[in-house]
Amino acid sequence: MSPDNIFEGANEVSDDEANSDERKLGYGAAVVETMAQIMREDESVFVAGEDVGAHGGVFGYFRGLQPEFGEDRVVDTPIAEQAIIGLGIGSAVQGLRPVVDLMFMDFICVAMDQIVNQAAKLKYMFGGGAKLPLTITTAGGAGLSAAAQHSQSLEAMLCHVPGLKVAMPSDAYEVKGLLTACVREDNPTVFIINKRKLADTCHVPEELFEIPLGEGHIVREGSDVTVVAIGRMVDEAKGAAEKLSDEGIDCELINPRTVQPLDIDLIVESVSKTGHLVIVHEAVRFGGIGAEIAAQIQEQAFDYLDAPIERVAAPFSPIPFSPVLEKQYIPDVERIVAGIKNLF
Repeated sequence: MSPDNIFEGANEVSDDEANSDERKLGYGAAVVETMAQIMREDESVFVAGEDVGAHGGVFGYFRGLQPEFGEDRVVDTPIAEQAIIGLGIGSAVQGLRPVVDLMFMDFICVAMDQIVNQAAKLKYMFGGGAKLPLTITTAGGAGLSAAAQHSQSLEAMLCHVPGLKVAMPSDAYEVKGLLTACVREDNPTVFIINKRKLADTCHVPEELFEIPLGEGHIVREGSDVTVVAIGRMVDEAKGAAEKLSDEGIDCELINPRTVQPLDIDLIVESVSKTGHLVIVHEAVRFGGIGAEIAAQIQEQAFDYLDAPIERVAAPFSPIPFSPVLEKQYIPDVERIVAGIKNLF
Protein backbone atom coordinates (compact mmCIF):
# COMPACT_ATOMS: atom_id res chain seq x y z
CA MET A 1 0.00 0.00 0.00
CA SER A 2 1.45 3.36 -1.03
CA PRO A 3 1.51 6.45 1.19
CA ASP A 4 -0.98 8.17 -1.13
CA ASN A 5 -3.42 5.29 -0.78
CA ILE A 6 -3.15 5.44 3.00
CA PHE A 7 -3.92 9.15 3.11
CA GLU A 8 -6.69 8.95 0.48
CA GLY A 9 -10.05 9.63 2.07
CA ALA A 10 -8.58 10.93 5.31
CA ASN A 11 -10.41 14.26 4.86
CA GLU A 12 -13.66 12.61 3.81
CA VAL A 13 -16.61 11.38 5.84
CA SER A 14 -19.27 8.82 4.97
CA ASP A 15 -22.93 9.73 4.46
CA ASP A 16 -23.73 8.31 7.90
CA GLU A 17 -21.01 10.42 9.47
CA ALA A 18 -22.13 13.54 7.60
CA ASN A 19 -25.64 13.10 8.96
CA SER A 20 -24.51 12.56 12.53
CA ASP A 21 -23.94 15.20 15.18
CA GLU A 22 -20.27 14.24 15.49
CA ARG A 23 -17.68 15.81 13.25
CA LYS A 24 -15.24 13.14 12.06
CA LEU A 25 -11.75 13.63 10.71
CA GLY A 26 -8.97 11.36 9.50
CA TYR A 27 -5.86 10.68 11.57
CA GLY A 28 -3.54 12.19 8.95
CA ALA A 29 -5.87 15.07 8.23
CA ALA A 30 -5.92 15.87 11.95
CA VAL A 31 -2.19 16.61 11.76
CA VAL A 32 -2.76 19.07 8.90
CA GLU A 33 -5.69 20.79 10.60
CA THR A 34 -3.91 21.07 13.95
CA MET A 35 -0.73 22.48 12.45
CA ALA A 36 -2.65 25.03 10.36
CA GLN A 37 -4.63 26.24 13.38
CA ILE A 38 -1.55 26.46 15.60
CA MET A 39 0.42 28.32 12.91
CA ARG A 40 -2.39 30.82 12.51
CA GLU A 41 -2.48 31.29 16.27
CA ASP A 42 1.29 31.60 16.83
CA GLU A 43 3.64 33.11 14.25
CA SER A 44 6.66 31.61 16.01
CA VAL A 45 5.62 28.10 14.90
CA PHE A 46 7.14 26.77 11.69
CA VAL A 47 7.58 23.36 10.03
CA ALA A 48 10.78 21.97 8.53
CA GLY A 49 11.72 18.62 7.04
CA GLU A 50 12.26 16.62 3.88
CA ASP A 51 9.51 17.27 1.31
CA VAL A 52 7.16 18.87 3.88
CA GLY A 53 6.55 21.87 1.62
CA ALA A 54 5.81 21.07 -2.00
CA HIS A 55 4.67 17.50 -1.31
CA GLY A 56 3.32 17.83 2.23
CA GLY A 57 5.65 15.16 3.55
CA VAL A 58 6.10 11.55 2.49
CA PHE A 59 2.77 10.57 4.08
CA GLY A 60 0.94 13.79 3.29
CA TYR A 61 0.26 14.99 6.81
CA PHE A 62 1.61 18.48 6.05
CA ARG A 63 -0.33 18.89 2.80
CA GLY A 64 -1.57 22.39 2.05
CA LEU A 65 0.51 24.19 4.68
CA GLN A 66 3.12 25.73 2.37
CA PRO A 67 0.56 27.38 0.04
CA GLU A 68 -0.99 29.12 3.06
CA PHE A 69 2.09 29.94 5.14
CA GLY A 70 4.83 30.22 2.53
CA GLU A 71 8.30 28.75 2.17
CA ASP A 72 9.67 30.63 5.20
CA ARG A 73 7.35 28.79 7.58
CA VAL A 74 7.08 25.44 5.80
CA VAL A 75 10.67 24.67 4.90
CA ASP A 76 11.88 21.88 2.64
CA THR A 77 15.26 20.69 3.90
CA PRO A 78 18.09 18.60 2.47
CA ILE A 79 18.26 14.88 3.28
CA ALA A 80 20.24 15.49 6.46
CA GLU A 81 18.60 14.40 9.71
CA GLN A 82 21.30 15.86 11.96
CA ALA A 83 20.89 19.22 10.25
CA ILE A 84 17.09 19.09 10.55
CA ILE A 85 17.24 18.50 14.30
CA GLY A 86 20.06 21.03 14.65
CA LEU A 87 17.89 23.61 12.89
CA GLY A 88 15.10 22.84 15.34
CA ILE A 89 17.32 23.10 18.41
CA GLY A 90 18.93 26.37 17.37
CA SER A 91 15.68 28.06 16.42
CA ALA A 92 13.93 26.84 19.58
CA VAL A 93 16.65 28.27 21.82
CA GLN A 94 16.25 31.57 19.96
CA GLY A 95 12.54 31.76 20.78
CA LEU A 96 10.77 30.04 17.90
CA ARG A 97 8.58 26.92 18.12
CA PRO A 98 9.84 24.59 15.41
CA VAL A 99 8.09 21.40 14.34
CA VAL A 100 10.72 19.34 12.55
CA ASP A 101 9.85 16.14 10.74
CA LEU A 102 11.90 12.99 10.36
CA MET A 103 10.06 10.98 7.71
CA PHE A 104 10.47 7.55 9.31
CA MET A 105 11.09 6.82 12.97
CA ASP A 106 14.07 4.69 11.96
CA PHE A 107 15.84 7.90 10.90
CA ILE A 108 16.03 9.21 14.45
CA CYS A 109 19.08 6.96 14.75
CA VAL A 110 20.94 9.24 12.34
CA ALA A 111 20.24 12.24 14.59
CA MET A 112 20.51 10.65 18.03
CA ASP A 113 23.48 12.80 19.07
CA GLN A 114 21.48 15.96 18.42
CA ILE A 115 18.35 14.56 20.08
CA VAL A 116 19.96 12.90 23.11
CA ASN A 117 23.02 15.04 23.83
CA GLN A 118 21.72 18.44 22.76
CA ALA A 119 17.91 18.77 22.70
CA ALA A 120 17.26 16.68 25.79
CA LYS A 121 20.02 18.21 27.92
CA LEU A 122 20.24 21.92 27.10
CA LYS A 123 17.68 23.11 29.62
CA TYR A 124 19.42 21.14 32.39
CA MET A 125 22.89 22.31 31.39
CA PHE A 126 21.76 25.95 31.40
CA GLY A 127 20.25 25.58 34.88
CA GLY A 128 16.74 25.94 33.54
CA GLY A 129 17.59 29.21 31.84
CA ALA A 130 17.04 27.92 28.31
CA LYS A 131 13.67 26.96 26.85
CA LEU A 132 13.57 24.37 24.12
CA PRO A 133 10.05 24.26 22.62
CA LEU A 134 11.00 21.75 19.92
CA THR A 135 8.57 19.18 18.50
CA ILE A 136 9.93 16.28 16.46
CA THR A 137 7.29 14.52 14.36
CA THR A 138 8.02 11.11 12.89
CA ALA A 139 6.16 8.08 11.51
CA GLY A 140 6.60 4.75 13.26
CA GLY A 141 5.22 1.25 13.06
CA ALA A 142 5.06 -1.59 10.57
CA GLY A 143 2.38 -2.89 8.24
CA LEU A 144 3.34 -1.32 4.89
CA SER A 145 5.97 -3.86 3.78
CA ALA A 146 8.52 -1.06 4.18
CA ALA A 147 11.03 -3.60 5.54
CA ALA A 148 13.55 -3.48 8.36
CA GLN A 149 14.84 0.09 7.97
CA HIS A 150 11.51 1.91 7.61
CA SER A 151 9.12 0.10 9.98
CA GLN A 152 10.48 0.18 13.51
CA SER A 153 8.93 1.26 16.80
CA LEU A 154 11.79 2.80 18.78
CA GLU A 155 9.90 4.68 21.49
CA ALA A 156 11.69 2.80 24.29
CA MET A 157 15.01 4.32 23.16
CA LEU A 158 13.54 7.80 23.46
CA CYS A 159 11.75 7.15 26.76
CA HIS A 160 15.08 6.24 28.33
CA VAL A 161 16.43 9.78 27.81
CA PRO A 162 15.72 12.32 30.59
CA GLY A 163 14.48 15.58 29.08
CA LEU A 164 12.37 14.13 26.25
CA LYS A 165 8.60 13.72 26.21
CA VAL A 166 7.13 11.09 23.90
CA ALA A 167 3.53 11.02 22.62
CA MET A 168 1.90 8.14 20.71
CA PRO A 169 -1.66 9.01 19.60
CA SER A 170 -3.96 6.08 18.87
CA ASP A 171 -6.59 8.00 16.89
CA ALA A 172 -7.34 11.35 15.23
CA TYR A 173 -8.80 12.85 18.42
CA GLU A 174 -5.55 12.17 20.25
CA VAL A 175 -3.55 13.45 17.29
CA LYS A 176 -5.10 16.89 17.67
CA GLY A 177 -5.02 17.06 21.45
CA LEU A 178 -1.51 15.67 21.89
CA LEU A 179 0.05 17.57 18.97
CA THR A 180 -1.35 20.84 20.30
CA ALA A 181 0.11 20.06 23.72
CA CYS A 182 3.49 19.12 22.20
CA VAL A 183 3.83 22.31 20.15
CA ARG A 184 2.88 24.48 23.13
CA GLU A 185 5.25 22.59 25.45
CA ASP A 186 8.46 24.44 26.42
CA ASN A 187 10.50 21.22 26.42
CA PRO A 188 11.47 18.90 23.54
CA THR A 189 8.79 16.43 22.53
CA VAL A 190 8.65 13.55 20.07
CA PHE A 191 5.27 13.03 18.40
CA ILE A 192 5.04 9.54 16.89
CA ILE A 193 2.53 9.15 14.06
CA ASN A 194 1.47 5.64 13.10
CA LYS A 195 1.64 5.01 9.37
CA ARG A 196 -1.20 2.48 9.36
CA LYS A 197 -3.64 4.91 11.00
CA LEU A 198 -3.52 7.82 8.56
CA ALA A 199 -6.92 7.33 6.92
CA ASP A 200 -8.79 6.15 10.04
CA THR A 201 -11.49 8.60 11.13
CA CYS A 202 -13.09 9.46 14.45
CA HIS A 203 -14.75 12.38 16.20
CA VAL A 204 -12.44 15.41 16.41
CA PRO A 205 -13.54 18.87 17.66
CA GLU A 206 -12.90 21.66 15.20
CA GLU A 207 -11.36 23.99 17.78
CA LEU A 208 -7.87 23.50 19.21
CA PHE A 209 -7.66 21.61 22.49
CA GLU A 210 -4.94 19.96 24.55
CA ILE A 211 -4.62 16.49 25.99
CA PRO A 212 -2.16 16.87 28.90
CA LEU A 213 1.12 15.05 28.37
CA GLY A 214 1.35 12.27 30.93
CA GLU A 215 -2.38 11.73 31.34
CA GLY A 216 -3.63 8.29 30.30
CA HIS A 217 -7.15 7.28 29.29
CA ILE A 218 -9.42 4.40 30.26
CA VAL A 219 -10.78 3.30 26.89
CA ARG A 220 -12.93 0.52 28.32
CA GLU A 221 -13.77 -0.23 31.94
CA GLY A 222 -13.56 -3.82 33.17
CA SER A 223 -13.09 -5.96 36.25
CA ASP A 224 -11.06 -9.05 35.33
CA VAL A 225 -7.84 -7.91 33.65
CA THR A 226 -6.05 -4.65 32.88
CA VAL A 227 -4.79 -4.36 29.31
CA VAL A 228 -2.35 -1.52 28.62
CA ALA A 229 -2.04 -0.92 24.88
CA ILE A 230 0.32 1.51 23.15
CA GLY A 231 -0.45 3.48 19.96
CA ARG A 232 -2.09 1.46 17.18
CA MET A 233 -2.29 -1.56 19.47
CA VAL A 234 -5.25 0.14 21.18
CA ASP A 235 -7.38 -0.89 18.20
CA GLU A 236 -6.19 -4.49 18.37
CA ALA A 237 -6.76 -4.59 22.14
CA LYS A 238 -10.32 -3.28 21.65
CA GLY A 239 -11.00 -6.18 19.33
CA ALA A 240 -9.55 -8.63 21.83
CA ALA A 241 -11.65 -7.17 24.66
CA GLU A 242 -14.83 -7.47 22.63
CA LYS A 243 -14.04 -11.07 21.72
CA LEU A 244 -13.26 -12.03 25.31
CA SER A 245 -16.38 -10.32 26.59
CA ASP A 246 -18.40 -13.01 24.83
CA GLU A 247 -16.40 -15.59 26.79
CA GLY A 248 -16.99 -13.97 30.16
CA ILE A 249 -13.65 -12.15 30.57
CA ASP A 250 -14.11 -8.44 31.31
CA CYS A 251 -11.10 -6.38 30.16
CA GLU A 252 -10.23 -2.88 31.34
CA LEU A 253 -8.32 -1.19 28.51
CA ILE A 254 -5.89 1.63 29.26
CA ASN A 255 -4.27 3.84 26.63
CA PRO A 256 -1.31 5.77 28.15
CA ARG A 257 -1.31 8.25 25.22
CA THR A 258 2.19 9.36 26.21
CA VAL A 259 4.89 6.88 27.13
CA GLN A 260 7.10 9.60 28.62
CA PRO A 261 5.80 10.82 30.99
CA LEU A 262 3.89 7.64 31.78
CA ASP A 263 0.65 7.72 33.77
CA ILE A 264 1.67 4.81 36.00
CA ASP A 265 -0.80 5.84 38.72
CA LEU A 266 -3.72 5.09 36.39
CA ILE A 267 -2.31 1.65 35.64
CA VAL A 268 -1.64 0.89 39.32
CA GLU A 269 -5.20 1.86 40.22
CA SER A 270 -6.58 -0.45 37.54
CA VAL A 271 -4.36 -3.40 38.45
CA SER A 272 -5.33 -2.96 42.10
CA LYS A 273 -8.89 -3.62 40.98
CA THR A 274 -8.42 -6.40 38.40
CA GLY A 275 -5.40 -8.29 39.78
CA HIS A 276 -4.13 -9.06 36.27
CA LEU A 277 -2.03 -7.10 33.75
CA VAL A 278 -1.31 -7.55 30.04
CA ILE A 279 0.86 -5.01 28.17
CA VAL A 280 0.67 -4.75 24.39
CA HIS A 281 3.04 -2.86 22.10
CA GLU A 282 4.23 -3.12 18.52
CA ALA A 283 7.93 -2.77 19.38
CA VAL A 284 10.05 -5.83 20.08
CA ARG A 285 9.31 -7.44 23.43
CA PHE A 286 12.88 -7.36 24.82
CA GLY A 287 13.62 -3.98 26.43
CA GLY A 288 10.32 -2.48 25.28
CA ILE A 289 8.18 -0.02 27.22
CA GLY A 290 6.22 -3.02 28.46
CA ALA A 291 9.21 -4.12 30.53
CA GLU A 292 9.32 -0.75 32.30
CA ILE A 293 5.58 -0.83 33.00
CA ALA A 294 5.88 -4.38 34.34
CA ALA A 295 8.77 -3.38 36.60
CA GLN A 296 6.90 -0.41 38.05
CA ILE A 297 3.75 -2.45 38.65
CA GLN A 298 5.84 -5.10 40.40
CA GLU A 299 7.28 -2.37 42.61
CA GLN A 300 4.02 -0.57 43.37
CA ALA A 301 1.23 -3.14 43.08
CA PHE A 302 2.81 -6.57 43.57
CA ASP A 303 0.44 -7.56 46.36
CA TYR A 304 -2.56 -7.04 44.08
CA LEU A 305 -1.32 -9.34 41.29
CA ASP A 306 -3.01 -12.74 41.06
CA ALA A 307 -0.80 -13.93 38.17
CA PRO A 308 2.47 -12.99 36.46
CA ILE A 309 2.39 -9.95 34.15
CA GLU A 310 1.97 -10.86 30.48
CA ARG A 311 3.59 -8.98 27.60
CA VAL A 312 2.38 -9.21 23.99
CA ALA A 313 4.84 -7.67 21.54
CA ALA A 314 6.91 -8.27 18.43
CA PRO A 315 9.62 -10.96 18.34
CA PHE A 316 13.27 -9.99 18.70
CA SER A 317 13.93 -9.78 14.99
CA PRO A 318 14.26 -7.20 12.23
CA ILE A 319 10.91 -6.50 10.61
CA PRO A 320 10.41 -8.66 7.50
CA PHE A 321 9.54 -7.22 4.09
CA SER A 322 7.21 -10.06 3.12
CA PRO A 323 3.57 -9.10 3.83
CA VAL A 324 2.83 -12.63 5.06
CA LEU A 325 5.76 -12.61 7.49
CA GLU A 326 5.13 -9.03 8.56
CA LYS A 327 1.53 -9.91 9.44
CA GLN A 328 2.84 -12.66 11.69
CA TYR A 329 5.37 -10.26 13.22
CA ILE A 330 2.89 -7.58 14.38
CA PRO A 331 0.72 -8.34 17.45
CA ASP A 332 -2.96 -8.73 16.60
CA VAL A 333 -6.31 -9.54 18.20
CA GLU A 334 -5.64 -13.27 18.33
CA ARG A 335 -2.26 -12.91 20.00
CA ILE A 336 -3.67 -10.49 22.56
CA VAL A 337 -6.55 -12.86 23.30
CA ALA A 338 -4.06 -15.69 23.80
CA GLY A 339 -1.92 -13.53 26.08
CA ILE A 340 -4.90 -12.60 28.25
CA LYS A 341 -6.04 -16.22 28.48
CA ASN A 342 -2.58 -17.19 29.73
CA LEU A 343 -3.45 -15.43 32.99
CA PHE A 344 -6.53 -17.53 33.77
